[in-house]
Amino acid sequence: MILADFGTSYSKFLDLDSPDPQPYIKATKELDRTLKVGIATGHNGKRFSASYVNELIALARGGEALIEEDRYLLLDCGSRDIKYIRYQDGKMQDMGWNAECGASMGFTIELLENYYNLDFNKLPTPSKTFSVTCGVLGISNIFDAITSGIDEAEAVASFVKGIAINAYRFAGSPDKIYLSGGLCDNRLFMDSMPCEVVPLGRFVLLAGLEKSHQLSEAK
Repeated sequence: MILADFGTSYSKFLDLDSPDPQPYIKATKELDRTLKVGIATGHNGKRFSASYVNELIALARGGEALIEEDRYLLLDCGSRDIKYIRYQDGKMQDMGWNAECGASMGFTIELLENYYNLDFNKLPTPSKTFSVTCGVLGISNIFDAITSGIDEAEAVASFVKGIAINAYRFAGSPDKIYLSGGLCDNRLFMDSMPCEVVPLGRFVLLAGLEKSHQLSEAK
């Protein structure tokens, strides 16, 4: 049984039949279009699978599997959208999904890092930020800043901080965020959030799919 989280930029897999199951990543654009897996979530998950699990359900079950607390906020930042799950007393209290103010957020951040040849794990967190409500439209702030004489790295860092603060506010401005997704590898993004951030990595939704499979097997 292969589980898969089909993201817009990257897809994550877990082969439960492997002697030592370990999650792995492939670029979505490089996937075989005839690929079929047992259970999937994410963008194009229905196309590539026999059984599909909604992303919010996969995120919630991933949180239940990985987080020991009974009160928490879990935020998933993907290439094209952001979503969160809020738990209180061990029960889901709230959820949200936004593909508008989070439009192409992760994709835009990666694009800028590669285009300007930057390392977001080495850039200092800027004192100033841009007001960013959309990953794509917010790029104009960078161009305007560079034109005015601001250093490219500083301008991009201010943009990343703006996106991080936007995601934080979308999640309800909590004191602590458990973070899911590729931006767990981006120190600048995490340090730009005005709260405690606990990175869980890229495979939270896979953990949720594994729990879904276990629940199905137990029936």
